[in-house]
Amino acid sequence: MNYESTIPSEDIAILDDAEARTANRRRLIIAAAIVVALLLAYIGYNYFAGRAGAGKDDTASQAPTVTVMVPGKQQVTRTINATGTLAARREIPVSVVGEGGRVTNVYVDAGDWVKQGQIMASIDRAVQAQQAASLEASVGVSRADLNLAQANLDRAEQLVDRGFISKADMDRLTATRDSAAARVRVTQAQLNETRARNSRLNIVAPKAGFVLERNVEPGQTVTQGSGTLFLLAQDGEMELQAQLGESDLANVSVGIATQVTPAGTDKVLTGNIWQISPMIDQQSRQGMARISLGYDSALRPGGFASARIQSGTSEASVLPESAVQNDSKGSFVYIVGTDNKAVRRDVVIGSVSSAGLSITSGLNGTEKVVLRAGGFLNPGETVRPEVHKKAGGA
Repeated sequence: MNYESTIPSEDIAILDDAEARTANRRRLIIAAAIVVALLLAYIGYNYFAGRAGAGKDDTASQAPTVTVMVPGKQQVTRTINATGTLAARREIPVSVVGEGGRVTNVYVDAGDWVKQGQIMASIDRAVQAQQAASLEASVGVSRADLNLAQANLDRAEQLVDRGFISKADMDRLTATRDSAAARVRVTQAQLNETRARNSRLNIVAPKAGFVLERNVEPGQTVTQGSGTLFLLAQDGEMELQAQLGESDLANVSVGIATQVTPAGTDKVLTGNIWQISPMIDQQSRQGMARISLGYDSALRPGGFASARIQSGTSEASVLPESAVQNDSKGSFVYIVGTDNKAVRRDVVIGSVSSAGLSITSGLNGTEKVVLRAGGFLNPGETVRPEVHKKAGGA
C-alpha cells in the first residue's frame, strides 16, 4: 500500500524565505571581507612605502662626506725620470807597448791625475841599456872607418894628377869610403831603434786624465799579453748611461740639460745628453741616453745614479698624491658623478713635482676628483661631495 507525502504550500514559502536570507547574509559577509582586505592592503602599502622612504633618507644621511676638487688644466714641465750606471765618458786602457820585462817602479795609483806623456811605471832595462851602449860603440867604430876612408880618398885625389895613382885605385878607395858611410848609417839606425825600444819600456799616459784602476806592482813581470795595467778616464770626464723606454727616448734630444743624483748622496749635478742610442734593446724595449758630466768626487764609475730630464712642457691636470690610488691594474682616481656615486677612473701619471702628480691621460680637468679617503671607497658607493676651497675651477 503506497502513501504519498504532501507538504503544505505554507511550509514551502517559509523554506524559500529562509534560503533567501541565508544567501543575502553570505553575500554581505563576502563583501565585508573584500572591503576589509582592501583596507588592510591600503594600510600596508602606505606603511611599507613610508618605511622605504625613510630608509632612503637614512642612507643619504649616512653617506660618507668626501673632499673633491676640479683640477682643471695647467702648463706642466714634462720631466722624465731615469736611472742608469755611471761610467767614464772615454775610457783609456794602458798596457805594455814594448817587449815588457820586470817592473821596477810604479809612480801613480788609482785616484791620481796624470798628464799626457807622464811616466806611470818603469821596467828594468839593464840588458837593453848594454845593447844600446854596444851599438853606440859600433857607431863610433863605423865613423872612424869612414873618416879613414875619406882621408885616404882625399890623399889619392892629390896624387892622381901626377900619375902615381891609377883610376882603378881611385874607384877602390871611393867604394871603401861609401861602404864606411853606409855602415855608419846602419849602426846609427840600429842605435836609434834600440833607444826607441828602451823608451817604450816606460808605461806612459797616452792622454791626460784620472786614474781609475791600477793593476801592476813593482817586481811584477809584464808582457804585451799582461792585459790592462792602468785604466784612465780621459780628462776625468764621466757620464751616466741612462736607460729610457721607447716613448721617453722619442721625447729627448742631444743637448738637453739634465739633473743627476748619484746614489747615496744628496748632490745634484748638472749634465747634458751628448749621445742617444740609435737602437732599442729587443728584450727590455729600452734605449740608452748618455749624459755627460764633469769630474766630481761623488761620481764613481760602476755606481748607480738617477736622472731628471726636462723634455718640454704640456697641458695636464695636477693632483696631490693623496688623490691617486694604485692596485694591480695600475693608477686610478675616484670621481663623483651627478648622482653622487663614486666612479673609478684609470689614469696615467706623468712627471712628479712639488706641485703634485701630473695626469697625462684619463682626465679632462672638469671632473670632481676625490682628494682623500679614496682608499676607503668602493665603485658605485654613494657619497656627499664637499668641494675643496682651493680647487681650480670649483
